[in-house]
Amino acid sequence: MTVTQYQETHLPGILAICEAENWPSLPADSARAHAVFTAPGVTTVVALDGDQVIGFAYLQSDGHIQAHLSQMAVHRAYRRKGIGRALLEYAAPLTGAQRVDLVTDTAEDFYQSFEHRTYTGFRIYPS
Repeated sequence: MTVTQYQETHLPGILAICEAENWPSLPADSARAHAVFTAPGVTTVVALDGDQVIGFAYLQSDGHIQAHLSQMAVHRAYRRKGIGRALLEYAAPLTGAQRVDLVTDTAEDFYQSFEHRTYTGFRIYPS
């Protein structure tokens, strides 16, 4: 597995993961999805198995203090193998922020495994 920054060639793999999760917003318009992943203040990273996208994360940040994990998913066949953690550990320093906030309704146990404080969501403090 390799974790790297997003390139447009990764877009079909990311959109396939979104479709598998029943997340329609990004797959509805691939040009808009690419614009989201490359917008100012956005950090987008992918996990690859060879050339196959097996996970992605995108975060929005002010570049100094605050970042927000907007969306992250790992292909179902690759879950529980450390890929989500690898994505966050790679992406967080790229944001320039001191902390990452997020909201989840499905992955509380995963996010609790990071150093955090619980508010309405989680605040992750990357190393």
